[in-house]
Amino acid sequence: MSVTLKKLTNDTFRECISLKVAPEQENYVASNMYSLAEAQADGVSNPRAIYADDQMVGFIMYDFEPKESRGYITRLMVDQRFQRRGYGRSAVQQVIERFRDNPACKEIYTSIHPENEGASKLYQSLGLILTGEMEDGEAVLRMKVNQE
Repeated sequence: MSVTLKKLTNDTFRECISLKVAPEQENYVASNMYSLAEAQADGVSNPRAIYADDQMVGFIMYDFEPKESRGYITRLMVDQRFQRRGYGRSAVQQVIERFRDNPACKEIYTSIHPENEGASKLYQSLGLILTGEMEDGEAVLRMKVNQE
């Protein structure tokens, strides 16, 4: 199974906003509709649909802040029908590689709802470390990359 990240189009927008996490996860992540609106407004975020072969299975959003030399993974969601199949892991790995390929990127940041154990385990298994900091009620994770 091939997992790819694709830009959204007018043809795929509706499918993306119809993706949903499990009801017990709804407090952990913003809706895809909100995330797409945020990306449109901020002009720097990279919203991408996560595909397993030709099936849209999730959504990820990231951006790079040159002044801070930091990459941010701002959203990750996998539709409840497709969870626990490695799609989220593959998507995060691909974004980490994109940041590693940018020599100006020195750190990768993300944050999670403190009760979201699944996301915490996923990010930590990929090398992000809980910093102990909280930002907007979320636990911050960080990974150093491209250090001299």
